[in-house]
Amino acid sequence: MTAAHDEPVRYERQGPVATVTMNRPDYRNAQNSAMTYALDRAFYRAADDDEVKVVVLAGAGKHFSAGHDIGTPERDAHLPFDRKTGLWWDHSDKAGAESRFARESEVYLGMCRRWRELPKPVIASVQGACVAGGLMLAWVCDLIIASDDAFFADPVVRMGIPGVEYFAHPWVMPPRIAKEFLYTGDRMSAQRAYEVGMVNRVVPRAELTERVTELATRIAEMPRMGLALTKRAVNQAEDLQGLHTGMDSVFGLHHLAHAHNAETAPDALGGMDIRAMKKAGS
Repeated sequence: MTAAHDEPVRYERQGPVATVTMNRPDYRNAQNSAMTYALDRAFYRAADDDEVKVVVLAGAGKHFSAGHDIGTPERDAHLPFDRKTGLWWDHSDKAGAESRFARESEVYLGMCRRWRELPKPVIASVQGACVAGGLMLAWVCDLIIASDDAFFADPVVRMGIPGVEYFAHPWVMPPRIAKEFLYTGDRMSAQRAYEVGMVNRVVPRAELTERVTELATRIAEMPRMGLALTKRAVNQAEDLQGLHTGMDSVFGLHHLAHAHNAETAPDALGGMDIRAMKKAGS
């Protein structure tokens, strides 16, 4: 029950646990649109399979995900895809803010919100880099298990942009920690992420898969309906604390920053490409 190894996402089920694995290890699992839509299909597959009680989201290779694809040979942000999460029009034949807002409403904010509502527990298995767009994927999961070599960062303030599109920062960590995290763009270690409550457990790298599987199997012993309702209850509590409306407001600020960059810098990313971000320490 495993997808082909050259596909951007692999899917495998063992008993009641489905594992969805991002599969672009040569690019630190940077998320192009092909991967994003493949993730969507995999989550739908897990949701539809009555044998699946728990889902694990993982990344192939040394890293969970280095974030959005901003420069690999397979970058495909300009291409059209069959839209799934909203009614915004195709971005590929539009220009400026109209194009970027439509695309990011679909593949970033829209997809992540829907995945967060998948009515089965989802565990992120995080090793190595979990940066920017990688954070979004980990944050939509119910639990995060990190290896001791994992690190977390959202360096997009270097682009003049106030954090990634799925702006959960003040909910997954205390607000002052979130400000430091964003203001500096520094990496946060797995241990520090555990201390501030963003990560559930930190385990040795060699034991990550085994420990995640153990936890997923244990959770899978619970009644399916009970798990689904419990997940919905906690998600609703977060939304009552302003998560949903907060994300809407910051998504607007995110696109104001893109538009400002487009007028005052070389491009909507403030001229920051992969090389520049690496040089800056991301």
